[in-house]
Amino acid sequence: MSQTTAATGAAPAAGDGARIVRRQTARARGVRVSASAQERLLTFLSPVLFLALWEVLARTGLVDQRFFPAPSAVFQEFVKQLGSGGTLRYDTYVTVRRVLIGFVVGGVPGVVIGLGMGFIRPLRLMLDPVISMLYPIPKSSIMPLLLLIFGFGEASKWVLVAIGVFFPVVLNCMAGVLGIQSAYVDVARNYGAGRAQYLRYVAFPGALPLVLSGLRLGLGMGLVLVAIAEIVGAQDGLGYMIQHSWELFSVETMYVGLFVLGFIGIATSLLLRELERAVVPWAVERR
Repeated sequence: MSQTTAATGAAPAAGDGARIVRRQTARARGVRVSASAQERLLTFLSPVLFLALWEVLARTGLVDQRFFPAPSAVFQEFVKQLGSGGTLRYDTYVTVRRVLIGFVVGGVPGVVIGLGMGFIRPLRLMLDPVISMLYPIPKSSIMPLLLLIFGFGEASKWVLVAIGVFFPVVLNCMAGVLGIQSAYVDVARNYGAGRAQYLRYVAFPGALPLVLSGLRLGLGMGLVLVAIAEIVGAQDGLGYMIQHSWELFSVETMYVGLFVLGFIGIATSLLLRELERAVVPWAVERR
């Protein structure tokens, strides 16, 4: 009888303990979700506050609206450009297409070569001096050369963006591989991991955070360079829109092009950041 009572008394205690653990786990998840929501709110709130401050300064005359028009005036011009008489949709499409093509053309070789330089020491010894020599050269300064080689067509824009994307990607990928902690390498060796297993389970996951960071940097550089390329040698795109608006002294239209470029940068950065959260959550949580 006492054994039965003890048994029946132990079961509810074990059930209570499991419920407590579940509640604590749910509470911890809720705290993480709440913190993540607050971070996203701060991310979206800061640009809104900046635009609100700009609007107040413009409306009160503290800044010259001839050069710094109020965001509301820029928004009105944005709506106008979206209409049938504007070219904003087409120019945005052209710019995004050029960035994406250049990003792929420069990013894929950057990842492959960067990882190869990290894993293969002779390859790193051969290519590192060349990359160290070419990387400091301002990428915009080679635009005239690219125009001579590829002309004023699409190829010159793609190549300029690809060059700008390549260097931050290759350097971050190499740094990601070289930055893997030696303890992980020793554990893999002690457990008899082969080269393929080491690359799959240790090296590539360890380098992945810096690989994604390199892609984010490369994409930002690509947006900068595509605007320069369109200003110098194009008849369409957001860069051309900004240049043409400057020639006509249409300041609101110029700001529309600048804001759209900025929004594209924010959107792509947020997408890559969400990709980081999904692919390398352990690295994002430490930031």
